[in-house]
Amino acid sequence: MTASLRVALYQPDIPGNTGSILRMAACLGVAVDIIEPAGFDMSDRALKRAGMDYLEMAALTRHVSWQAFDDWRTHEQRRLVLFSTRATLPYTRFEFADGDVLLFGRESAGVPDDVHARADSRLLVPMRPGARSLNLALTAAMAVGEAIRQVSPPSEGVGL
Repeated sequence: MTASLRVALYQPDIPGNTGSILRMAACLGVAVDIIEPAGFDMSDRALKRAGMDYLEMAALTRHVSWQAFDDWRTHEQRRLVLFSTRATLPYTRFEFADGDVLLFGRESAGVPDDVHARADSRLLVPMRPGARSLNLALTAAMAVGEAIRQVSPPSEGVGL
């Protein structure tokens, strides 16, 4: 199981994206960290609708602040891998490791410079010129898929 891989969402804005990421993570056996404050009520119906009944399966940890999350991550000695439109290294050219935390910023603003600076690595999903960004849930799914492909032995299958 790839339970040691984690997805972290920095102050997410859109409950539907968060719900979709929680559903994907639950199905693939990946834990999710939400760094608060979120831009919506975490009990919001849209979050539950997008996550459907998978929310009960999700391994979700909520952190009251960036500092609380970063303190936890540092204590756990986990590498922080930030996905950012400001990065230059394509995610497909990166070597993921067991225990990595894949960090995704707010849909509306990404992450602030101090969070960007704390990342051990910064990765980009390459897009055609003129395209601004992909949907957060799609980006997370692409990233988790590649990380699982690299970290999980082929005999284990996806997330198992």
